[in-house]
Formats: sequence, structure tokens, C-alpha cells
Amino acid sequence: MPKDTLTGPIQEHRARVRVPMSKPLRHARYRRLWCANLVSNLGTWTQTFASAWLIASLSHSASVTTLVQTAAYLPIVLFALFAGVLADRVARPKYLFFCNLFMALCACAMAVLVATGHASAAPVLALTFCVGMGSAFMWPAWQAAMAELVEPDEIEAAGSLNNLSYNVAAIAGPALGGLLFNWIGAAALFWLNAISFLGILSVYWLWWREGGASRVAEARFMRSLKTGFGTAFGCARFRHLLGNVGGVFFTTIVFASLLPLFVRDVLRLDSHAFGTLMGSLGVGAVAAAFVLPAVRCRFGRTHLLAGAMFVYAAMLLIMPWIASLLLLVPLIVCGGMAWSTIVTTLNAAAQAAFGPAVRARTMSIYLFVMAGGYTAGSIAWGAVADRFGVRAAFAAAGLSLLLMGLRLLRGRPETPI
Repeated sequence: MPKDTLTGPIQEHRARVRVPMSKPLRHARYRRLWCANLVSNLGTWTQTFASAWLIASLSHSASVTTLVQTAAYLPIVLFALFAGVLADRVARPKYLFFCNLFMALCACAMAVLVATGHASAAPVLALTFCVGMGSAFMWPAWQAAMAELVEPDEIEAAGSLNNLSYNVAAIAGPALGGLLFNWIGAAALFWLNAISFLGILSVYWLWWREGGASRVAEARFMRSLKTGFGTAFGCARFRHLLGNVGGVFFTTIVFASLLPLFVRDVLRLDSHAFGTLMGSLGVGAVAAAFVLPAVRCRFGRTHLLAGAMFVYAAMLLIMPWIASLLLLVPLIVCGGMAWSTIVTTLNAAAQAAFGPAVRARTMSIYLFVMAGGYTAGSIAWGAVADRFGVRAAFAAAGLSLLLMGLRLLRGRPETPI
């Protein structure tokens, strides 16, 4: 095992030590980034809502609608490994500044496209792919940078805070989009996303000008890439983690991919209902952020993850047969709590697995597998929905996730999450 790999007992000990979720906010730079990222996440979720509903309005094909998720995550599959090596070789504030600037410009282009009446499925998906490409280059550096701005025992708390930011935006963004989509149109929502980048760009700019930590490049790019692969796949625990990541994200993407069609074709409701159900998942995820620190003290990562998978699977199995929003909302809130638990547990395990010297590279491998699961899953569930219907796709995904949770509990004790 590589020397910078955390051993199992140390990881499990850290997982069971209760660290207040607010503790990472005592670090000024982390606090500024967290606040700016909250605003940026709000804009991103507003655009995510607008893109998904716009494509669903333009096409009646499940396969085309699910391509929104494919276009968002395929760039991570294509570029994440390269981005992880690059992020370990450059000054991260400067690098992250330009990644976010690129995504802001893509949002501007999307707004112009819609405002000028040229919004068809192909160009909207192409620009969604470009935004995903910016995310692909940003995420390994972001994950590594945020982990380095806090103490080692605060990484899980920081992960919960980051997830809280993401999910607060996941509530407000779709809700805002659902209210405004029919009133001011998709173009204005894309402009809002572009404006939301201003705060985080200013934070990265100041960090860059203050002299953010630089990286000393290794002799050759391929040598650096090989080191990252050797470190990641030389650790049995990390290999086990990656296997679970691929399977979980392949299955759970069914919700985001098919929810527009579920609302339109099964519930026969409008964009407001779509925003409500998207936001319900975020409400559950936010609630989980306040509960998880106490729960982690009582359960190990493996049992916590398996339990969350069972709850999310139950949501997928039950929701296709409920036609009432009053019943769907609390069900999806429970699913959101499970979703937050799944994401933060897997992400924290990946962040804590290796030291700073290779963290961006190993996180890029984690993100590559995650995005691969998302991309393949969005295509697969779209095909299932086209052939057998949206209800059948949800039910099949729920059953698959349930079986994965059972398999996780029966896994080898020497390679827990």
C-alpha cells in the first residue's frame, strides 16, 4: 500500500469522531469560498432546471431528454484524468479562476442562443457539454483545494458543508426556475447563472493575487499520470470504493434523467411541479446535513451507505405509482436525505484516502468513475424508458440499487468503505 494511504482503522476512527459541521468555517479562505460557491451553485441549479425542461419541451423522446445528463457528465469521463494531473501541477487559484470563467462564458452563450430564438436540442446540448467540460477540469482541483483548506479531521465536516451548499441551491434553484420559467423565459435564467459566477471569480482572483500555493511539475506528464493510477489502484480499499461509486451513480442518475418526463407524461403537470419535485430532493439533502454528524458517530461508513441506498431504492420503487404531489414531496424528501448520505459518504472516503501530493489525481479517478456511471446510466435508463416506459425504468433502477445495498453489506470485511 502506498505510504500516503490512510489505513482502514484510521479512516474508520475519523468517520466516528463527531466534528461540528460548522467547524471548517473558522478558516477564512474556506469560508469565503463556501459562501461564493453557494451563490454559484444557485445559478448552476437554475440553469440545470432550465436546460432539462427546455429539452423536454423541445423533444418527446426519453433518450433525447436524458442526453442533458449525458452531455453534462460525458466531459468528466473524457477529461477528468487529464484534469487531475494538471491540477497537481499548477497554481490552483489561477487554474480554478479560468475554469469558472469558461463556464460563465458558456452560460452567457446559452442565454444568447435562447434569446435569439436559435434554441434547438443540438446547440443546447452542445453548450451543456461545454459547461460540463469546465466542470470536468474544475472538480479535481476544487476537491483537492477544499480538503487542503481545513484540518484532516474536518474533511468530512467540510464535505457535509459543501453538500449543504449544493443542496440549498438544489432547493432554491429549481423552485426559482419553476416560478420564473414561464414568466421571464429560459434566457433570463441562463443570464442569472452567468451573473452567479462573479462572486467565486472574485474570490479566486484575490487568492491568485495574494500568491496561492503553486505546484512543482514532475518531469513528464505521463509519469505524473502513472503515479496517480499506481497510487489509486494499488490500494484495495480505493478499488472497492470505485466499484461502488460506478454502480451507485449508474443507478441513481435515473431520477434526474427521467424526472422531466415523469412530470410531463405520467403526472401530466407543468414546469412548476418539476421544480417542486427537484427542490424536494434538495430539502431532504439539506436536512440530512444537520443529522449526519450524529449518525456517523453511531454507524460505520459501510452500514451508513447501505442504509441510504435502501432508502433511495425505496423512493425509486414507490414514486412511479403515486400521482399526488402531496404524497410525492415527502417521499422525495426522504430520498434526498438518503442521496446526501450516499454522496457525502463516498466523497469523504475518497478525499481522505490519500495525501495532498496525489489527491487531485486520485480524486480525478474517483470523478471519472462517477461520471462514467452517470453517463452510461443516463443513456441506459433513457433507452429503458423509451422501450418499457418511465415507470418501468424507475422500478428497475430501484431494484438494482436495493441489490447493490445488500451486496455491500455482504462484502469482505477487509475492504470496507
